[in-house]
Amino acid sequence: TICFDLNAACSGFVYALHTAECLLAAAKRKYALVLGAEVLSRVMDLTDRSTCVLFGDGAGAALVQWREDSPSIHAVLGCRGNDRVLTIPGVNKGEPSVIHMEGQDVFRFAVEALPRCAKEVAAKAGISLDEVDRFAFHQANQRILDHAIKKLKLDPAKCTGNIAHTGNTSAASVPILLDQLVSSGQLRSGQKVLCAGFGGGLTWAGALLQLA
Repeated sequence: TICFDLNAACSGFVYALHTAECLLAAAKRKYALVLGAEVLSRVMDLTDRSTCVLFGDGAGAALVQWREDSPSIHAVLGCRGNDRVLTIPGVNKGEPSVIHMEGQDVFRFAVEALPRCAKEVAAKAGISLDEVDRFAFHQANQRILDHAIKKLKLDPAKCTGNIAHTGNTSAASVPILLDQLVSSGQLRSGQKVLCAGFGGGLTWAGALLQLA
Protein backbone atom coordinates (compact mmCIF):
# COMPACT_ATOMS: atom_id res chain seq x y z
CA THR A 1 0.00 0.00 0.00
CA ILE A 2 1.30 3.46 -0.86
CA CYS A 3 0.21 6.85 0.43
CA PHE A 4 1.50 10.26 -0.63
CA ASP A 5 0.59 13.94 -0.76
CA LEU A 6 -0.02 15.64 -4.09
CA ASN A 7 -0.14 19.43 -3.94
CA ALA A 8 -1.89 21.19 -6.80
CA ALA A 9 -4.02 23.50 -4.64
CA CYS A 10 -7.56 23.99 -5.99
CA SER A 11 -6.93 21.50 -8.81
CA GLY A 12 -5.44 18.93 -6.45
CA PHE A 13 -8.38 16.53 -6.14
CA VAL A 14 -8.79 16.16 -9.89
CA TYR A 15 -5.01 15.78 -10.35
CA ALA A 16 -5.13 13.02 -7.71
CA LEU A 17 -8.02 11.22 -9.42
CA HIS A 18 -6.00 10.94 -12.61
CA THR A 19 -2.90 9.88 -10.66
CA ALA A 20 -4.91 7.16 -8.91
CA GLU A 21 -6.28 5.92 -12.23
CA CYS A 22 -2.78 5.60 -13.68
CA LEU A 23 -1.37 3.83 -10.61
CA LEU A 24 -4.29 1.40 -10.30
CA ALA A 25 -3.92 0.31 -13.91
CA ALA A 26 -0.51 -1.16 -13.00
CA ALA A 27 -1.32 -2.34 -9.46
CA LYS A 28 -2.63 -5.60 -8.04
CA ARG A 29 -5.09 -3.76 -5.84
CA LYS A 30 -7.85 -2.02 -7.78
CA TYR A 31 -9.15 0.48 -5.25
CA ALA A 32 -7.79 3.85 -4.18
CA LEU A 33 -8.94 6.42 -1.66
CA VAL A 34 -8.51 9.95 -3.00
CA LEU A 35 -8.79 12.76 -0.46
CA GLY A 36 -8.86 16.52 -0.75
CA ALA A 37 -8.33 18.37 2.53
CA GLU A 38 -7.41 21.93 3.51
CA VAL A 39 -7.01 23.92 6.72
CA LEU A 40 -6.75 27.32 5.07
CA SER A 41 -7.48 29.15 8.33
CA ARG A 42 -3.84 28.44 9.24
CA VAL A 43 -2.63 30.65 6.40
CA MET A 44 -5.16 33.46 6.55
CA ASP A 45 -4.42 37.10 7.30
CA LEU A 46 -7.61 37.98 9.17
CA THR A 47 -6.92 41.69 8.63
CA ASP A 48 -7.05 41.22 4.84
CA ARG A 49 -10.81 41.27 4.33
CA SER A 50 -10.43 41.00 0.56
CA THR A 51 -9.08 37.48 1.01
CA CYS A 52 -9.88 35.90 4.38
CA VAL A 53 -13.68 36.05 3.96
CA LEU A 54 -13.49 33.96 0.78
CA PHE A 55 -11.87 30.79 2.13
CA GLY A 56 -12.93 27.90 4.34
CA ASP A 57 -11.59 24.68 5.87
CA GLY A 58 -12.87 21.33 4.63
CA ALA A 59 -12.19 17.76 3.56
CA GLY A 60 -13.74 15.27 1.16
CA ALA A 61 -12.87 11.82 -0.18
CA ALA A 62 -13.80 9.42 -2.96
CA LEU A 63 -13.30 5.68 -3.34
CA VAL A 64 -12.04 4.93 -6.85
CA GLN A 65 -12.24 1.49 -8.49
CA TRP A 66 -10.28 0.53 -11.60
CA ARG A 67 -11.79 -2.13 -13.88
CA GLU A 68 -10.82 -3.41 -17.30
CA ASP A 69 -14.30 -2.59 -18.60
CA SER A 70 -14.61 0.80 -16.93
CA PRO A 71 -14.31 3.96 -19.03
CA SER A 72 -11.34 6.27 -18.65
CA ILE A 73 -11.91 9.43 -16.64
CA HIS A 74 -10.65 11.46 -19.63
CA ALA A 75 -8.54 13.86 -17.59
CA VAL A 76 -7.11 17.17 -18.79
CA LEU A 77 -4.36 18.75 -16.67
CA GLY A 78 -2.40 21.96 -17.02
CA CYS A 79 -0.38 24.63 -15.25
CA ARG A 80 1.01 28.08 -15.84
CA GLY A 81 3.68 29.02 -13.33
CA ASN A 82 3.14 32.40 -11.73
CA ASP A 83 4.80 33.55 -8.53
CA ARG A 84 2.66 36.58 -7.71
CA VAL A 85 -1.01 35.99 -8.52
CA LEU A 86 -1.95 33.52 -5.76
CA THR A 87 0.81 32.80 -3.27
CA ILE A 88 1.81 32.25 0.37
CA PRO A 89 4.87 34.55 0.36
CA GLY A 90 6.22 33.74 3.84
CA VAL A 91 6.75 30.02 3.31
CA ASN A 92 10.41 29.04 3.96
CA LYS A 93 11.37 32.67 4.47
CA GLY A 94 10.77 33.13 8.19
CA GLU A 95 7.97 35.60 7.48
CA PRO A 96 4.23 35.26 8.21
CA SER A 97 2.85 32.49 5.96
CA VAL A 98 -0.44 33.91 4.75
CA ILE A 99 -2.30 33.74 1.46
CA HIS A 100 -1.90 36.70 -0.87
CA MET A 101 -4.13 36.96 -3.91
CA GLU A 102 -4.31 39.40 -6.80
CA GLY A 103 -8.08 39.12 -7.24
CA GLN A 104 -8.44 40.61 -10.71
CA ASP A 105 -5.59 38.52 -12.14
CA VAL A 106 -7.07 35.34 -10.65
CA PHE A 107 -10.49 36.22 -12.06
CA ARG A 108 -9.12 36.78 -15.57
CA PHE A 109 -7.25 33.48 -15.41
CA ALA A 110 -10.23 31.51 -14.10
CA VAL A 111 -12.87 32.74 -16.56
CA GLU A 112 -10.60 31.65 -19.40
CA ALA A 113 -9.22 28.40 -17.94
CA LEU A 114 -12.45 26.86 -16.62
CA PRO A 115 -14.50 26.96 -19.87
CA ARG A 116 -11.51 25.85 -21.93
CA CYS A 117 -10.81 22.94 -19.58
CA ALA A 118 -14.46 21.77 -19.64
CA LYS A 119 -14.52 21.85 -23.45
CA GLU A 120 -11.26 19.89 -23.67
CA VAL A 121 -12.55 17.20 -21.30
CA ALA A 122 -15.76 16.74 -23.31
CA ALA A 123 -13.80 16.63 -26.57
CA LYS A 124 -11.40 14.04 -25.15
CA ALA A 125 -14.37 11.92 -24.03
CA GLY A 126 -15.99 12.27 -27.45
CA ILE A 127 -19.23 13.75 -26.12
CA SER A 128 -20.96 17.12 -26.11
CA LEU A 129 -21.38 19.15 -22.93
CA ASP A 130 -25.14 18.59 -23.30
CA GLU A 131 -24.55 14.88 -22.63
CA VAL A 132 -23.04 15.57 -19.20
CA ASP A 133 -25.54 15.01 -16.37
CA ARG A 134 -23.86 17.24 -13.78
CA PHE A 135 -20.96 19.65 -13.44
CA ALA A 136 -18.91 19.81 -10.25
CA PHE A 137 -16.78 22.92 -10.56
CA HIS A 138 -14.34 24.13 -7.94
CA GLN A 139 -16.24 26.60 -5.77
CA ALA A 140 -13.92 29.57 -5.99
CA ASN A 141 -16.12 32.56 -6.66
CA GLN A 142 -19.75 32.81 -7.79
CA ARG A 143 -18.97 35.44 -10.41
CA ILE A 144 -16.37 33.13 -11.97
CA LEU A 145 -18.83 30.23 -11.99
CA ASP A 146 -21.66 32.32 -13.45
CA HIS A 147 -19.36 33.61 -16.18
CA ALA A 148 -18.20 30.09 -17.09
CA ILE A 149 -21.74 28.66 -17.10
CA LYS A 150 -22.89 31.43 -19.42
CA LYS A 151 -19.85 31.12 -21.69
CA LEU A 152 -20.34 27.35 -22.01
CA LYS A 153 -24.12 27.77 -22.47
CA LEU A 154 -24.82 25.23 -19.73
CA ASP A 155 -28.10 24.62 -17.97
CA PRO A 156 -27.60 26.28 -14.53
CA ALA A 157 -29.66 23.49 -12.96
CA LYS A 158 -26.82 21.10 -13.84
CA CYS A 159 -24.27 23.32 -12.10
CA THR A 160 -25.50 23.42 -8.52
CA GLY A 161 -22.87 24.81 -6.15
CA ASN A 162 -22.32 25.30 -2.43
CA ILE A 163 -19.94 28.25 -2.17
CA ALA A 164 -22.44 30.28 -0.13
CA HIS A 165 -22.19 27.66 2.62
CA THR A 166 -18.58 26.43 2.39
CA GLY A 167 -16.50 29.23 0.90
CA ASN A 168 -13.47 28.31 -1.18
CA THR A 169 -12.07 25.10 0.35
CA SER A 170 -9.41 24.65 -2.36
CA ALA A 171 -8.58 20.93 -2.88
CA ALA A 172 -11.59 19.91 -0.75
CA SER A 173 -14.05 21.86 -2.88
CA VAL A 174 -14.82 19.29 -5.60
CA PRO A 175 -15.17 16.20 -3.34
CA ILE A 176 -17.37 18.08 -0.86
CA LEU A 177 -19.64 19.17 -3.71
CA LEU A 178 -19.72 15.63 -5.18
CA ASP A 179 -20.81 14.24 -1.80
CA GLN A 180 -23.58 16.82 -1.49
CA LEU A 181 -24.82 16.12 -5.03
CA VAL A 182 -24.96 12.38 -4.34
CA SER A 183 -26.50 12.77 -0.89
CA SER A 184 -29.24 15.05 -2.22
CA GLY A 185 -30.07 12.74 -5.13
CA GLN A 186 -28.94 15.25 -7.74
CA LEU A 187 -26.23 12.83 -8.93
CA ARG A 188 -27.08 9.15 -9.26
CA SER A 189 -25.46 5.86 -10.21
CA GLY A 190 -24.60 5.63 -13.89
CA GLN A 191 -24.65 9.39 -14.46
CA LYS A 192 -21.75 11.38 -15.89
CA VAL A 193 -20.26 14.28 -13.95
CA LEU A 194 -17.62 16.67 -15.25
CA CYS A 195 -15.33 17.85 -12.46
CA ALA A 196 -12.99 20.81 -12.85
CA GLY A 197 -10.59 22.59 -10.54
CA PHE A 198 -8.55 25.73 -11.10
CA GLY A 199 -6.47 28.07 -8.99
CA GLY A 200 -3.18 28.25 -7.08
CA GLY A 201 -0.12 27.42 -9.10
CA LEU A 202 -1.67 28.53 -11.42
CA THR A 203 -3.17 25.15 -12.26
CA TRP A 204 -6.28 23.66 -13.84
CA ALA A 205 -7.63 20.13 -14.16
CA GLY A 206 -10.79 18.49 -15.46
CA ALA A 207 -12.12 14.93 -15.60
CA LEU A 208 -15.27 13.16 -16.70
CA LEU A 209 -16.45 10.59 -14.15
CA GLN A 210 -19.23 8.04 -14.23
CA LEU A 211 -20.69 7.05 -10.88
CA ALA A 212 -20.74 3.34 -10.03
